[in-house]
Amino acid sequence: MSTPVLKVRGLAYAYPDGHQALAGVDLHVHEGERVALLGPNGAGKTTLVLHLNGILTAGAGSVAVSGMPVAKEHLQEIRRRVGIVFQDPDDQLFMGTVRADVGFGPANLGLKGAALDARVMTALDLVGMADFADRPPHHLSFGQRRRVAVATVLAMEPEILVLDEPSSNLDPASRRELADILRSLDVTVLMVTHDLPYALELCPRSVVLSDGHVVADGTTYDVLTDDDLMRRHRLELPFGFDPRTVVRPGAGGRSDD
Repeated sequence: MSTPVLKVRGLAYAYPDGHQALAGVDLHVHEGERVALLGPNGAGKTTLVLHLNGILTAGAGSVAVSGMPVAKEHLQEIRRRVGIVFQDPDDQLFMGTVRADVGFGPANLGLKGAALDARVMTALDLVGMADFADRPPHHLSFGQRRRVAVATVLAMEPEILVLDEPSSNLDPASRRELADILRSLDVTVLMVTHDLPYALELCPRSVVLSDGHVVADGTTYDVLTDDDLMRRHRLELPFGFDPRTVVRPGAGGRSDD
């Protein structure tokens, strides 16, 4: 088995108020996988994500990206390799134009001129936003801003794309467009989501975090059809949605028909 692109071992973390957010988390993700991270509010999902590129530092345990420990001396490279797309795109868009926002990270790494412009346009092409390069981000729709936020991370050519609630606040058309984009990307994906149908559509594998522990790790279909697991960890499917009737080729879903 190859070295996991992401390896978390025994990760524990308590906030200053004493709340134990993570209590010995083990997780491995291999190159090219698309994995959903599921769990109720307060499960520790965001805390785990913030350890993946060193925003938070573990109280115990370790995180490694392609064998490189997430440690102070490696942070610049780790943050290039692990790109996090936050839930609110306005947390990542602060320049005067889309082009400037997407080029900000690569420019800070020393990319200039034609090479920088090519990197920016490649990232915007991947998310279908090349025609908006010279628009101010605040003139875009919410769904368009989320796609540009994804492009700001893709421009860094990450090994792992981490998405925090990517479908939240999107209208149905924008939700579908983003799903098509995420399916097309040649990058390892870890997706934090409460949107269980989106997890089934996009991620063959799901990991369930509850009270700071990994309580399940398997195919998304198996997780979402385990009624006892879902009930115990307060995971609820939308009214009328039954994974058993959904066919999602290559994404962990199947039909019993």
